[in-house]
Parts: sequence; C-alpha cells; structure tokens
Amino acid sequence: QVQLVESGGGLVQAGGSLRLSCAASGRIFSTNVMKWYRQAPGKQRELVASITSNGWTNYADSVKGRFTISRDNAKNTVYLQMNSLKYEDTAVYYCNMVNIWSEDYWGQGTQVTVSS
Repeated sequence: QVQLVESGGGLVQAGGSLRLSCAASGRIFSTNVMKWYRQAPGKQRELVASITSNGWTNYADSVKGRFTISRDNAKNTVYLQMNSLKYEDTAVYYCNMVNIWSEDYWGQGTQVTVSS
C-alpha cells in the first residue's frame, strides 16, 4: 500500500505563486509516474502535469509555461511549482501515483484558492 500526503495549498492573489508537495510512503517501486490533478467545483477532475521516474514531464496546455513539476526520488516527493496563478487555477489539487503494476494511488487533496 502507498500513502500520498499533499501540502502547500492555500489562498493567494492572482499573479502569485505556490508550491505544492506530495510525499509518498509505503510500498513504492522505483518505476512510477507521479501526477498532479485538479478539480474545480462543478467540473471534472483534470490532469495538470505528470513526471516519470526518469524525469520526463508533460503538462496541460492551460498551465504550460506557468507550472513546473519536479520530483526528488530520494525523498519520494513530487512538487508542483505554480507561478502566475490565475483565478481559474482555483481547485482542489490531488497527487496521484501509478506504478509499474498499474496500481493507482491518490492523496487526499489540497485546496488552492486564487483571488482575483
């Protein structure tokens, strides 16, 4: 079993920055993909960014150039640096891990609120 714990959410003004962290613990295989999703009220959960074990990254078009995903494999932690935040970035952000066995784990979510 894997536990994912997010932190770093909060309230920020438009144009500001936040850094989310997701610490993984438990039965972690070295080969995995870590992802950040978000879900705004009344909307479906959407993929924001992903990063593989060897550092390949992918981003949603809506956050390209503003958000950066990174990971520290020694600490089993993934980060999401969010810059130039917009009101429409307001959502609950979830950390997700998919391992080599296609096992899928989720964190509890952290709220990000951007005031306009």
